[in-house]
Amino acid sequence: MTARANADTNADTDTDAVASRSHDQTITNALTIDVEDYFQVSAMAPYIARSEWDSRECRVERNVDRILDMLARHQTHATFFTLGWVAERYPSLVRRIVAGGHELASHGHGHERASDLSRQAFMADIVRAKKTLEDIAGAPVLGYRAPSFSINADNFWAFDCLAETGHRYSSSIYPIRHDHYGMPDAPRFMHRLSNGLIEIPITTLRLGQRNLPSSGGGYFRLLPYSLSRWMIGKVNADDRESAIFYFHPWEIDTGQPRVAGINLKTRFRHYVNIPRMAGRLEALLDDFSWGRMDEIFLAPPPGQGGALARAGQR
Repeated sequence: MTARANADTNADTDTDAVASRSHDQTITNALTIDVEDYFQVSAMAPYIARSEWDSRECRVERNVDRILDMLARHQTHATFFTLGWVAERYPSLVRRIVAGGHELASHGHGHERASDLSRQAFMADIVRAKKTLEDIAGAPVLGYRAPSFSINADNFWAFDCLAETGHRYSSSIYPIRHDHYGMPDAPRFMHRLSNGLIEIPITTLRLGQRNLPSSGGGYFRLLPYSLSRWMIGKVNADDRESAIFYFHPWEIDTGQPRVAGINLKTRFRHYVNIPRMAGRLEALLDDFSWGRMDEIFLAPPPGQGGALARAGQR
C-alpha cells in the first residue's frame, strides 16, 4: 500500500503520525462511493432545479476517475452506488468501475428521495436504474442505497420493492438522529428482513444511549481524522463488525462551482474541509483493510464467515 508519507499534505498528519496503529487488520471494512455530482445533492434541491441538471457543468467523471486511480494505488476494491442518470451519460465510466474489480450497485435513477416517492414511482425508479446499470456493465446489480438514506418507518414498503426487483441487499438506513434522515432506533448492524432482503446500515459508534456517526460523509470532513479513525477502529475491536464507510466524488473536488444563494448551514455542510478530503482518504486506505460490500456481506471470506449468519439473528 501507499506509504503514509505519500498522503495529501492537507491531511491531519500532525496527529496521525504519532497515533497508535493498533487496529484489528483481520476485519475488512466496506468502502462505498455514492456516485452523484455536486448539483444533485438533496440539500441543493431548493437552489438547483432538476431541469437545470443537463445545463450544469458535470464533473463526476473526472472525480470518479481520480478515485479509481487512488484505489488502484492502494490495491483496494470498493462498491460504487451509482445513479442511473450518471450511467446513461457516462457509460464508459461505469465500465471502468467494473473493469477495475469494483462492485457496481444502484443509487436509484434520478437521486429522488425514496420518502418523497409513491410506491409506484419508487418501483419505476429502481427498475430503471437497475436495468440501465446492468445493461451497460453486463453484470448483475445486487445492492441499493437510497438517496439521503431516505428509507424509514413511514416507507418500509420500499424494502419489499427492492426484494421484488432482484436486489439482494440495501444500505439505506443511518441509525442516527439527523434533520434530513435517520432511524436512531434501527439495528446498528447488518440484519435480514422478513422478505429476505439484507439491510446493512451505515456504521455508528454506540456511546451511552446514543449512536454517533462514524462512517464518512460530512462528519468525516468536519471531525479530526484521528477521531474518525478511532471510531472505526473501536467498532472493529469492540463490536467485531465491519464498518461501512461512504463518501461522494464531489467531496474531493476543490474546483467545483460554488452554488450561489445557499443558506449558511448548507454551505458549511457541503464545503467544509473539501481541500483535506483526498489526503484523509489516502490515510484511511492505509490504516484499515477495505473491500466491496457484496464480498464482505454476501460471501464473507474465511475468518468473517459469521456475518451473514448473524444477520438472521438480529
